[in-house]
Amino acid sequence: MMYLLTTKKTWLLVLFFFTTTFIQAQTVQWASSVLGVSSERRELNPESKSPEPHQFRAKQALGIPNKLPALGSSKCAWSPAQSKNATPEWIKVGFANPMQISQVAIAENHNPGAITHIYVYDEAGREHLLYRNTNVAPLTVSGRIFHFFVKKTAYKVKSVKVTLNTARVPGYNQIDAIAISDSNDPVQAKINLAKKLNVKSKPLNLGTNINSRYDEISPVVAPDGSAIYFTRAKHPQNIGKEHKQDVWYANLRPDNNFDLAKNMGPPINTEHHNSSFSIAPDGNTMLLNNVYRPDGKLVKGLSITRRGADGNWTRPEKVTINGYKNLNKYSEFCLSPNGKVLLMTIQQTDTRGGKDIYVSFLNSDGKTWSKPRNLGSRVNTAESETSPFLAADGVTLYYSTSGFSGFGSNDIFVTRRLDDSWSNWSTPKNLGPEINTSKWDAYFSIPAKADFAYYITYHRSIAGSGDIFRVSLSESNKPKPVALVKGRVFNAKTKQPISASIEYEILSTGKNVGRGRSNPKTGEYKVVLPLEQKYALLAEAKGFLSVDTTIDLKGITKYTEIVADLYLVPIESGGLVRLNNIFFSRGSARLLPESYPELNRLAKAMKENPTMRIRLEGHTEIFGNKKFLMNLSKQRVKSVQKYLSEKGINDRRVKLKGFGYKRPLSRKKDEKSRALNRRVEVRILSK
Repeated sequence: MMYLLTTKKTWLLVLFFFTTTFIQAQTVQWASSVLGVSSERRELNPESKSPEPHQFRAKQALGIPNKLPALGSSKCAWSPAQSKNATPEWIKVGFANPMQISQVAIAENHNPGAITHIYVYDEAGREHLLYRNTNVAPLTVSGRIFHFFVKKTAYKVKSVKVTLNTARVPGYNQIDAIAISDSNDPVQAKINLAKKLNVKSKPLNLGTNINSRYDEISPVVAPDGSAIYFTRAKHPQNIGKEHKQDVWYANLRPDNNFDLAKNMGPPINTEHHNSSFSIAPDGNTMLLNNVYRPDGKLVKGLSITRRGADGNWTRPEKVTINGYKNLNKYSEFCLSPNGKVLLMTIQQTDTRGGKDIYVSFLNSDGKTWSKPRNLGSRVNTAESETSPFLAADGVTLYYSTSGFSGFGSNDIFVTRRLDDSWSNWSTPKNLGPEINTSKWDAYFSIPAKADFAYYITYHRSIAGSGDIFRVSLSESNKPKPVALVKGRVFNAKTKQPISASIEYEILSTGKNVGRGRSNPKTGEYKVVLPLEQKYALLAEAKGFLSVDTTIDLKGITKYTEIVADLYLVPIESGGLVRLNNIFFSRGSARLLPESYPELNRLAKAMKENPTMRIRLEGHTEIFGNKKFLMNLSKQRVKSVQKYLSEKGINDRRVKLKGFGYKRPLSRKKDEKSRALNRRVEVRILSK
């Protein structure tokens, strides 16, 4: 049985081995504080020309290893300031829980063999020399955990000092972590693997329709899985003399394979480096790297493109992010499925490494974004984080980094948001050797159905270039299931498709939790909704009255697809709109708060059309006291009129008519049919 006990500054690993005759325990404790250091390597940021604040610093030797069991240089390890120093270099670290020890373990991830002395200090601060080596020489291995065993100390060790002779071993020496143990069982570095890693299928190269002998990177699969967009470098069909980077796409065929990929062409692709990021669930909005200037040049930042009335992508427009600054040459972005959260990898003054993952939120103006906020040290490391992907559930985050123990270069990790602060995340877990390799693995992307995951790797690829692979994940590593709601938006009078913005709200609170847009040419829309909620789904377009549709996902626990066409009524005389999300207390005219969002939209439409006059028409079910039902219908529309008046709509613009039981939509006795008859409708008297 294994327990991993953690505090803010220490990691305590306890292993219990049980037999029928005795119990033997091993305690491994990793360093929790830096008590002193001779020097620290400092590298300058090429953009800001200032020292990186976290990389190679002594604090990187705290906690569990960040590189081992993989070997090689890491910015998440301590490195002395000089690669060759005639004066001994040293680091002294403390442990939160002083203990008797039988072992000191030092993780040397890069250029090992420079250790000359190991000192330990008891609770009284007395120094004890445990190890001395004057015959320092380069080793044949590129990294290791150096174990030094002693007879269990009579005193409790509180701190350890390690001394290096860096002049004897070529290159920079690095220490990834330092541990003490009360056992002679060698301390090992372990990869923090996600649970139940058995994938349902082996990783599959998408083949020559998608992959070439050139680099394919940054795959983005449409949320409905119908298409894949990716960036291809140096391909002879790329635009521009140098064939830099262009965005390509391919549609998914019924046999689950993709068509031959095509270059997206202008205006998305130019003679410069072009790359795509998120595709919104509606399939009509795409994020693009860099800002497209009028002179054709690109500058750092983010752009957005949308489908126009002809069905083609429009010229990319700048996305304004307040306080945006990137001190790194590279960046990646990810738009949340609800269109209200933007994740990005950039480097700012509070970054822990090269690039960190930041979050930004859509401002109330619906156009600009808030100042980026760092996701924190649970997610970000002193290495560069890259390719964040927020799954359809809005909770599960996949990204790539070399800042945690893995299988080689960058590995793909998964973490989950634990609350709405966006700074509280679960410990990132490595997706394991079925996906991660000894090469560079990144750019995870999963459709809403989560039947497959797409990513790129340089392992098992064509001609050594980056290729896109597909794999089916185990259930435990998938995002939470969601619902994909899709349909078309029509003009209720002409039945022609129209362009509209799509909004969805939690019905009980009226909180707007997402948005999208319909295709101007076909009217098609798609939105992704988390389960276990009841939503008001609506479409809005200038010159039309919006109509709410209720989407009830309570009690649904697995991926679901729902088709719901939306009909907008043009604002002209004779138009009739049913208010689907108007609710009253049973048997009374008291409006319930769930009604307010839809009535607010009606008030807004009347303010935008100041000459429009309407009639509120009340209807009830057909079973019951006829006089009571007639009076109830009149009182209910009067309550709606009063609410509109409180929102600034003059009563003279709102006529009232109660029809009671006289105009039923159904004569059936079941509750669903009876509820259909209980309604308030808006008839447009004049535009």
